[in-house]
Order: sequence, then structure tokens, then C-alpha cells
Amino acid sequence: MKFNTSLLHGNFKEDPHSGATTIPIYQSTAFAHKTAEEMERIFAGREPGFLYTRLNNPTIESFERRMAFLEKGVGAVSCASGMAAISMAVLNCLQSGDQILAGSGIFGGTYALFESFKALGIRSTFLAESTVEAFAAAISKETRLIFIETLGNPKLDVPEVKRIAEFAHANGIILVVDSTCTTPYLIHPLELGADIVIHSTSKYINGSSNSIGGVIIASGRTDWDIEKYPGFKPFQKFGRFMVLAKLRKTIFKDFGTCSAPLNVYLTSLGFETLGLRMERICANALALAQALKDHPKVNFVNYPGLEDNPYHRVAKEQFSSKFGGLLTLRAGSKENAFKVINHLQFALNASNIGDARTLVVHPASTIYEANTLEEREKMGVYEDLIRVSAGLEDVEDIIDDFLNALAQL
Repeated sequence: MKFNTSLLHGNFKEDPHSGATTIPIYQSTAFAHKTAEEMERIFAGREPGFLYTRLNNPTIESFERRMAFLEKGVGAVSCASGMAAISMAVLNCLQSGDQILAGSGIFGGTYALFESFKALGIRSTFLAESTVEAFAAAISKETRLIFIETLGNPKLDVPEVKRIAEFAHANGIILVVDSTCTTPYLIHPLELGADIVIHSTSKYINGSSNSIGGVIIASGRTDWDIEKYPGFKPFQKFGRFMVLAKLRKTIFKDFGTCSAPLNVYLTSLGFETLGLRMERICANALALAQALKDHPKVNFVNYPGLEDNPYHRVAKEQFSSKFGGLLTLRAGSKENAFKVINHLQFALNASNIGDARTLVVHPASTIYEANTLEEREKMGVYEDLIRVSAGLEDVEDIIDDFLNALAQL
């Protein structure tokens, strides 16, 4: 089954009760059961069923099954946001005293989240690059998790997922991969050795900026040293579903980071056109990057699809010659960056990515305004940097929009 077919038919059938071709919105908090014995079995995990939407829901389960199929995992858990998904995935694996290794190029919101984990006794070490060599130099006896993004945002670095997975597993460490910026259209991290993959479904998977959400997909790998991860001991009996069983029965249930059925329904609609949208978005991003890279008013264009980009080879290999929908450009100064943004007619000034519309933002004064200058530069964020999330418009219009805005400098 090829990609676009799998979006429509993978782990999905029409509603058995009505024949509806889209999953109904089960806007219900609670679910009744015929007997106390039946409810006991469902609570104990001995029988499938729905109990309470904070735990599970038919609309949400449908989306989870489809995401697990698309990412080639054993199962998935849908969360209220991408940040909720990252929080749940990481905290499900760790305890006080553990260490996370991550590159400095990870999304600023994730960087701040990991910093906040200090209050829980979980230490994060941010490295200049997300490479095996950098992780090898920083590993310690407390390292329990390596966290990478398939495509840094907005640094646009591209880690070698397979090599990092091999390194992590050789050292008995869990690898968690955030694939928000690439989606399964470009890469399947679980096939390359990742243990857990995460998406902020608010972005490309939804595609229309109408619903916040996140999802965690597990590979089914469980051959870690259980003494290093004692929290999993009571759940070993679930075999390859161990990670998901612990997640659902403990932290996900207790923190209440569940998705809203309506949000998941809207995201499920966007999910079905992911392949068509990503094909256009990637093509538009490449065309815009090529149009701007030699512009006299642009100091630098960063896009992995450009042949002189340092990550071009890795990105071409990992992403099957597609390079994602994000690019950045440097306009020479903060004032110039603001002037370009303010003169764009089609590209919207917004902090999201993955919309049907082209979006721009000045990261240094918005998403990263609380970071120090040193932290920003490690993240690839500069005062003159504009991040662009390519949309679905006719690319000639978007290119003209940027050329007209740059003409104002």
C-alpha cells in the first residue's frame, strides 16, 4: 500500500454502525456498560472498551490507529498538544536523577520544556550538534534518553537518525524522535531505529491551523536494561505494548493530557490529504529558496534542498529527495527583517508552521525572546532571521510577494 492510499485506507474502515465514511465525533465524556463485570475487565485491561474520554474515546482511537499504521508502530497515544506529547513521552521513560541529551537546534518550546524538567530532578544537556560524536562525548552513567528532531526548527539541521539509533541502542539508551517538521511523508524514524516518534499534529498533519494536538507512536522495542528504567518493571507483561501500557495506565491518565474529540476529528480530515499537501509544500519551499538564495538583499538562505547546504546529502538520503517546508533567510538586520515581514501581502505573520498558507515569523523577538543571545545563536536564531513555512499557494505568487517585500529595503 503506497503512501496516499495508506492515508485513506490504512487501519481505517467506514463506521460499522452507520456506514459513515468519516469517523463520527463521539462528543461524550463517559461510556456506559451493561454489567459491572464488563467494566471491571475493561479497567483491568483484559477487554477492549471505552470508559472515559480522559482515557480513551472512539474518535481518538480511530486517529491513533491510523497514525500507528502510517508510522509503522505498534500503537499510538493522542495528546492535547505537541508539547503534551513530548512531555508524556519523555516523562513516561524517566525519573529523577536521569539525563536527557539533545541538540541545541531543537524547537525553542522543547528546549524550555526540558529546562523546566530540572525541577523534577531530570537534567538536560544541550549539545552544539545532534551527531553521534557529540552524543558520545556527552554521555554519562545517568543518560537515559536521546532526543532529536528529524529537521531542526529553525536551525534546519538534519541528524543521521539511523546512526544515532545504533549509538543509543549500543549504550542501552532510549531514542525519542520528533518528526513534526518532516511527517511520515518524508521519513519513518521507527524504521531507522527510533524507539518513540512524536508529532505536533497541529502542524502539517492537520494542515489548516484549526486544531491543537500531538501524538506519540511506539516502535514496540522493549529490550532495554529494565534496571535502568525501573518504571517499566510492572508493565513488562504487556510485551511490545509495554511503553504504551505504562503511558496509558500512569502518567497520561494522571496528567489528563487527553485530546478533545472535535480537535482529533478535524485533524483526521487534514490527515487524509497529507501526501498531496507535503508534495506541494516541499516543491514550493525549494522553489522559493532557489529564488532567494542569490538575491542581493538576502544575506543567507538556509534550506536543506539547496545543493551547497551542509545537510543536503543527509536530507536527500533520509527524506527521499524531498526537503520539507521550512526555510530561513537572513535580511542583514532586525529592522530589515521586520520591514520584509511587514510588506508581505500573501505570507502571514504567524508563529505556527504547516498551514495551507505561507507563514513567516521573526523568531528572535517572538518564540525565542526569553532566550539569551548565546542560546539563540546555538539554536540557529539570529536578529535578522526570518523563518518561512511554505504553503500551498501558486509558487509564482509567493516568490513575487517576497521579491516585492525585499524591494522595500
